[in-house]
Amino acid sequence: MLDLVLVQKLAVWAPPVLLAITLHEVAHGWAARALGDDTAARAGRLSLNPFRHIDPIGTVLVPAVLLLVGGFLFGWAKPVPVDARRLHHPKRDMAVVAAAGPAVNALMAIGWAFALDFALHAEPAAWAGWLRYMALAGISINLVLMVLNLLPLPPLDGGRVMVGLLPMRLALPYSRLEPWGLPILLLLMFTGLLSAILYWPLQISEGLLLGLFGIPTATLF
Repeated sequence: MLDLVLVQKLAVWAPPVLLAITLHEVAHGWAARALGDDTAARAGRLSLNPFRHIDPIGTVLVPAVLLLVGGFLFGWAKPVPVDARRLHHPKRDMAVVAAAGPAVNALMAIGWAFALDFALHAEPAAWAGWLRYMALAGISINLVLMVLNLLPLPPLDGGRVMVGLLPMRLALPYSRLEPWGLPILLLLMFTGLLSAILYWPLQISEGLLLGLFGIPTATLF
């Protein structure tokens, strides 16, 4: 996408980013409601309207800055409220609720891969070029959100899955890492360690996804 100017990049990236972040959060709410907690539903947070989920910093400022400076793009929306006490089996079900977000990102990445395959085989046209760029953006943001959120660091989804899987004697002290999770994540990001941690999982995920559709990476750039 190096040949796109900034306005074009924003136009290409905005729909996939908003969709990826919105559905990630809504998936948590859907899973929670299915397991007994309708807190998110009562708060009106199961809507697919992205404006109900936008966080000015995580959904707008951070992705825009990262798009300007380069590197992998990620962001976040306002977390949907989940009351673990209302779940049928709080410890286990919180792990399922947490896993729902990355799972939906994986499904969206597959959906964008379908779109990319269609665009690559379409007759040359302006819309096919735009769809190709947007599909690449959709694959990228969804794989980043999936892999990033699966890191076993509370309050990331992977950390909460880990709490649900650990025996109680280990889960309780592990869950107490949550207040330190965001500072640790920011430290990893500003030192460049986060990019190093995510590099191979992202490369492997992208290779597997494109390989599933028989799309050689050399055709993408």
